[in-house]
Order: sequence, then C-alpha cells, then structure tokens
Amino acid sequence: MHSLTLALKALRPAPLAPVLGLTHIAHLLALPMAALLWAFASFGEPKPLLQWRWVDIAGEGGMGVMAAIWLFQLRLSRPGGRVTDLLCLGLAAMMLGQWVDVLDEFWHLPKAIYWDNWLESSLNPLGALLLTLGLHHWRLEQRALTEQLLKRERLFREHRSMDGITQLGDAAYLQAQIALEQRMQRPGALLMLSLDGFDTVTRELGLAESDRLLQAASHLLLLNLHPEHLLCRFAADRFCVLMPGADSDGARLQAEHLQQALNGLAHHSRGGQRLQLRASRAWAPLDASQPPEQQLLSLNARLMRTAR
Repeated sequence: MHSLTLALKALRPAPLAPVLGLTHIAHLLALPMAALLWAFASFGEPKPLLQWRWVDIAGEGGMGVMAAIWLFQLRLSRPGGRVTDLLCLGLAAMMLGQWVDVLDEFWHLPKAIYWDNWLESSLNPLGALLLTLGLHHWRLEQRALTEQLLKRERLFREHRSMDGITQLGDAAYLQAQIALEQRMQRPGALLMLSLDGFDTVTRELGLAESDRLLQAASHLLLLNLHPEHLLCRFAADRFCVLMPGADSDGARLQAEHLQQALNGLAHHSRGGQRLQLRASRAWAPLDASQPPEQQLLSLNARLMRTAR
C-alpha cells in the first residue's frame, strides 16, 4: 500500500512555480506572441518561398523552442522567488526575441516600420541581462544551500545518489567518497550505526512510521556530527559516518557520542506511542588497499554481530 501511494504521487503532475506571483505566465506569453504574429501579418508582405532561409528559420526557431523548454523545466524544478523570477523573465525575453526573428523570416515589413528592429535588438540583450542577474543570485542561493547541506555531502554533489527518505547520500555516494579518500591517501575511519528493534517498528507500525523514525534519527545524528564528517544512509536502519583524518581515539569517541545520542532519541509516532530504541555501533579505520564496497560489507557484518 505504501509503494502504491508513492507511485500515485509520482504520477501527479508537479506544480509550476509562479513568476512574479503569476501562475499562468505561459498564457501571458502567448498574448505578445499572438500580437506579434498579427502585426507582421497585417503590416508586412509575405516573402516568397524561394526567399525563405531555412537555416535561419531552423536556428532561430530552434533557439526559441529551447528557451521555452528551459523555461518550463525551470518552473518545474524550482520554487517561486527572486531567482526564479529573474531566470524565467530572462528566458521569456529571449524566447520573444527569437519569435520576432522567426517572423521576420516569413514577412517583409516596410522600411518605415522600425519596431521590429527595435524588438530584435533589445529583447535578446534584455533576456541575457536578466539571466545574468538571475545566475548571480542563484550563485548566492547555492552558497546558502551548500551550508545547509554540510555533513550531508562533501567535495561533489550527485542527486542520483540521494536517499529519498533521509535526504542523505546513499551507499554508492559513500563508496565514491571512500574511494576519493583512498586516492588522496589520507587516514580516516568508518563508523556504522543501527537501531535495534527497527524491524519490529516496521512490522507493527508500518513503513510510514519507520520512515519518520529514520528521518528523526538522521536529523539527530547531523546535529551531533563533526563538521568535517559525512553522514550517509547505508541501508535500512543503518547509518554510516565517514571520518576523514580521524585517528583511533577520535573515531572511538565519535562512535560513543553518536551512539549515546541515538540511545537518547525518544520518537513519538503519529498514534502517540513513544519509541526509544537502543543503538549499536561498529567502526574501523579506512583500509587503503581494500575496495570501498568490501569495507562497508565487512563493517556491516561486524555491526550485525554486535547487535545480537
């Protein structure tokens, strides 16, 4: 039932971000496009087919279509706000500029009319300017988001390796980070933690409640984690911490601290039930000669023996 609910949510169309507070910006863009089409058809003279320059039509039309696709993808993937407004307005201006260029390939306007040249020479630079301002604010936004993602990622970002429940990196992301440490030949340690009795929670209270417990545990671990360390979800109720540069004493102290933090977690279910599970831990120094996947599997085997 839980999987069916997630599948149905995935099938729902995602809402588009508003631009300047307007949700139907596409309809508003259609109005100036229709007005431009009417103006060219009313005041211009159609060009003979032999004068059509297909390379220009394909290039300018293709750029307009791509700007429209970028505009749609941008609204689909971002929330509303200043950055979204600037980026979308820039793309909209460039799309209108390309639309004027395309219409100019089909109609010849009298020399007394100057507004087509003005639109061609102003819309694209205006769009580029707005895009540049949007990218500047987007860079500032990304710096703030990077601070928020501290301890969830390090050195590189890969959204395909993000766990959907805890928003932590998954086992593949962790293996890539371990391999990176091995190439840099730096010492460090790996710590794995698990929640004893997690299977019972899943069986008795369901997947949704166990997911909420994992989210609470991940938030607690992040709060207690060293700034230079990385927290990932290995599998099920298992969390793994990569501790670059940690020696044996530092790794042991961090392992004890995080285990105590999880032991003190009192999670309340939606039904009001208080859940307080004990945590198990296992840690090991990084092995420069052993593949990352094998190190994680060996550490998981040690953790399973500890949890018994």
